[in-house]
Amino acid sequence: MKNSYASLIFFMALGIFGIITTEMGMIGVLPQIAQKFHVTPSQAGYLVSAFALIVAVSGPFLMLLASGMDRKTILLFSILMFAVSNGVYAYTSSFEVMLAFRVIPAFFHPIFFSIALATAASLVSPEKIGRAITQVMAGVTVGFAFGVPITSYLAAKISMEVAFLFGAAVSIIAFTDILVWLPSMPIKERMSFGKQLGVLRKPQLWLTILIVVLIFTAMSSVYSYFAEYLGEVTHMNGTWISLMLMIFGITMIVGNFLFGFLLNKKLTRTVILFPLVYAAVYLLAYYGGSYFWPMTVIVFVWGAVHAGGLIVSQSLLMTDANEAPEFGNSLFVSFSNVGITLGTWVGGMFISRLGAQQLVWSGVLFCTLAFLLIVIRIFIFKSKAEQA
Repeated sequence: MKNSYASLIFFMALGIFGIITTEMGMIGVLPQIAQKFHVTPSQAGYLVSAFALIVAVSGPFLMLLASGMDRKTILLFSILMFAVSNGVYAYTSSFEVMLAFRVIPAFFHPIFFSIALATAASLVSPEKIGRAITQVMAGVTVGFAFGVPITSYLAAKISMEVAFLFGAAVSIIAFTDILVWLPSMPIKERMSFGKQLGVLRKPQLWLTILIVVLIFTAMSSVYSYFAEYLGEVTHMNGTWISLMLMIFGITMIVGNFLFGFLLNKKLTRTVILFPLVYAAVYLLAYYGGSYFWPMTVIVFVWGAVHAGGLIVSQSLLMTDANEAPEFGNSLFVSFSNVGITLGTWVGGMFISRLGAQQLVWSGVLFCTLAFLLIVIRIFIFKSKAEQA
């Protein structure tokens, strides 16, 4: 049973790794995209924001429609769409076509994530749910650690075509492994739409959703232009930027398990402190960004803290939507991508109007707003619980 559980977690994490390589690998090649298609950095950023916007808008609705389907079938079809889209990125000569094929896999992103996280949670006892989710989310951090920087490196050293074919290969490997090794997973008892939608009647959930949006806006407003920032402010070349992306991702792996441990020990305290710690990292990046070696050290810390945003947000939202875990996870994926969409747009505005060095202030602003709402959430609903 233990081996079966470990294998299942691995296959889901591998699929998420493939998805992250496709979704976020684009960030490392935005400068090359802008150059190849003769568009501005903020226009190239549409490839990130359009993907996130589709995920944000479609996630919960598609999850409701897919809630009665065999989970293996959904996982396979979803990851296949990512493989196909990467093939299109590799060979298209049209920015509009590339943008269109960012939309197609985005519809399947929230379904894969939601099913993977909910399945992991269903396999363990309640006190071990946080650990199971952390293990699946490791696919995200490993994607950042290796998928994103390898994509960037291949684009810089060989070609963008090879970089995107790498993304296609990762998805095909994940598809093959899931096809061969994952058993059929039909839904034995489908939860009604009404019961799933019932979690939306909780006022606390909507405040938590807004917090999730703000946290992801704070994270993505700067990270979406990570390569641009290191190139313009720190004056790193493509090789160094690829290395920094890898360092960022590797420390995300550490941060993933570190914040998972902290949340299991002190959930409320960790949630409160997270946006303050992230704001401090941004201030370090602002004042140290012009200095090559100090910035390399800052990237180490930045990556670890960035991973915390994923775990903190997901854990916070699922405490309010635990009655319908798959739908709750789709809400997390959807509204986190609202934050990514908003953050990419805000970051692009900061770069185009104020310059790359001022980019980090967008992150500080939204970290501050997230912190204030977290304090309000805890105060209001703690008071109500005490009164009850």
